Amino acid sequence: MSQNYIEVALPVPMRQLFTYEVPESMQSPDLCLGERVLVPFAGRQLVGIVVNTADSCDIEESKLKPIISRVTDKYHLPADLLKFLQTLSQYYHHPIGDICQQALPVLLRQLEQPDLSFQTRWFAEEGCDLTGKISATAKKQQALFDTIAGPEGQTHGCSWPELRTLGFTKAQLNALDSKGLITEREIIPEPFTWQAKSLVESERLTLSAEQALVVAAVNQSKNQFSCHLVDGITGSGKTEVYLQAMEQVLEQNKQVLVIVPEIGLTPQTLSRFEQRFHVPIYLHHSGLNDKERLDTWRAAYRGHAAIVIGTRSAIFTPANDVGLIIVDEEHDASLKQQDSFRYHGRDAAILRARQLNIPIVLGSATPSLESLQNALSGKYHYHQLTTRAGNSVQAKLSLVDVSQQQMEHGISGTVKHAIAQTLARKEQVLVFLNRRGFAPAINCKECNWVADCNRCNKPFTYHQHDQLLVCHHCGNQKRIIKQCEQCGSVRLSPIGQGTEQLETHLSEWFSENSVVRIDRDSTRRKGELTKLLQAIANKEHDILIGTQMLAKGHHFPDVTLVVILDVDGALFSFDFRAAEQMAQLLVQVSGRAGRASKPGKVLIQTQYPQHPLLQDLVNNGYKHFAQQALVERRLAHLPPFGYQVLIRAEANYPSYPAKFLSSLSQFAFDEVELAGPMPAAMEKKAGKYRYHLIVQSESRPKLHTAMRQIIQLLQQHELTNKVRWTVDIDPADFSW
Repeated sequence: MSQNYIEVALPVPMRQLFTYEVPESMQSPDLCLGERVLVPFAGRQLVGIVVNTADSCDIEESKLKPIISRVTDKYHLPADLLKFLQTLSQYYHHPIGDICQQALPVLLRQLEQPDLSFQTRWFAEEGCDLTGKISATAKKQQALFDTIAGPEGQTHGCSWPELRTLGFTKAQLNALDSKGLITEREIIPEPFTWQAKSLVESERLTLSAEQALVVAAVNQSKNQFSCHLVDGITGSGKTEVYLQAMEQVLEQNKQVLVIVPEIGLTPQTLSRFEQRFHVPIYLHHSGLNDKERLDTWRAAYRGHAAIVIGTRSAIFTPANDVGLIIVDEEHDASLKQQDSFRYHGRDAAILRARQLNIPIVLGSATPSLESLQNALSGKYHYHQLTTRAGNSVQAKLSLVDVSQQQMEHGISGTVKHAIAQTLARKEQVLVFLNRRGFAPAINCKECNWVADCNRCNKPFTYHQHDQLLVCHHCGNQKRIIKQCEQCGSVRLSPIGQGTEQLETHLSEWFSENSVVRIDRDSTRRKGELTKLLQAIANKEHDILIGTQMLAKGHHFPDVTLVVILDVDGALFSFDFRAAEQMAQLLVQVSGRAGRASKPGKVLIQTQYPQHPLLQDLVNNGYKHFAQQALVERRLAHLPPFGYQVLIRAEANYPSYPAKFLSSLSQFAFDEVELAGPMPAAMEKKAGKYRYHLIVQSESRPKLHTAMRQIIQLLQQHELTNKVRWTVDIDPADFSW
């Protein structure tokens, strides 16, 4: 059949497809759905995705433009992936063109032909003699060689992104190369094949009865859709469950997608998988450059990548024969994209598993209330792991009432004494404070002036090491000021504390012990996080200070004391999810203590030790808290017993977004309620004034019907070109 016309998805903020004519000279071979084409648009050229083809068109011939060319590198979005993206577009009410672009690597979106040479991988030289070539003190070089060499018969080698993620450096790699021990070769990605030596049997652990039941349930449903929620306490061996569930999938030469919430969890996940499976493993996250991400995309596309480990956008990987999807820490807020295309990585993964008709495993020690309710109602298979692996026991949580104690730089005497006792036993301490920088603000002691960001009306965060004032909301920064801008006084001082200040004071108090800080500031350089985590594992540091990067998933066997600072803010938040998120964070951080044979202890500093939320968590645990929270949500008709959409609008003048959203109040929508418009929690950000409108309903179909009507009304509004507005389906955070 002739293909005279095509509908193309373009990377423009318009909720429609664009029709183009296909010249006869470009109709052979047949265009396929998902193919990339170069088209003219508004005086420029864009790369678009073919979504539909037809041999006739209702649009006047004179108004149609022909495509410029077809992209000939033969890489296109597979049919199942394109269908998945179209479903996401309908559910999230987001332009399909933007979604298709996000599913493509950056280098495949550009007009210029990208470098399509294949990724190089490092291999050990066959039959090389190590005698005298690696000294006994060069332990990292020996570890690097062992990693690259792998077991006898391994052929897939190691890529530089893998080695960098595992904590090795270019200097170590170059040293082995110069000694002739390793060689670099370009590998043409061919579909991987399971071999007898692909599995390292010695690394397999004996499963408990609870773990074995989970693996058996997943394996029984390997050729049909099923969603399995693994609710396992911290340290209960969820990763081992993932690994053994993956075995049968990989043995069938099928691929596995593993979604983790943050880059910080990638090194340890990769390390565990590398030790167990000798199959091609590829990474997908924001820490890779454009070429490395293209390599992962093509390896998955060709069936070469047996396992893809990545953050939320890895769900768009075009793996052509996926047999299992795993979402670790499924409750984590990082799985929700908070700008542009606001999708939830967990929900998108469930949708993709349903369309591919394969099982999906969701794992967490603190399941989200949405997932927990789905499991309790029978929509998901519910598995519980109630005991820790090995000899470890759960750490005991204790509240430290700081309202009656003398505080020193935010640390109570009780906590300081507990840290000293732990260090005396040669054990490690983790201090958790979810605030970067030296101090969250600086003020004048004469007139109480506070250094605010003029674009956000929020205080600058003081970063002492960089000598900068930085706004953590919009990125605005300036050099440290010496005088008050209001009265001219030089009596300026920091207010509150951040991880940088905590590091300074703990280093002074415990000068004989090594203190390390892990946050976004200290791990900016590639590979730095892996190096710091390895140093902690080697007991090179005694006191660990960190933000959420240290809160989840990490295994620190020598940490026996966890101190949690400044949790009170979440007890009185306007966001109905704040209690759930704080409970999850407390349990996750607490789970870093006592993961080996040594007992652990958790101290939580608070001015409100009698608060019912804290009392419930400490005395009854997360499961009881979650059950109580579900009862409250049901009575209030809040998610997961109701459905919400958050419409955000921002403009240079506060009257514009308020008037823009207020126009919806004159319309009635069937079984749908509107709340607002109201100023956002942070009304001004990056110079823009922001307003919110919440749309909610107890019926998901009614809500989406109303949203289609609302979007049409907003597109026709007189202010639509003066206001930037976005739609957030199933919002997870109301502070943005």
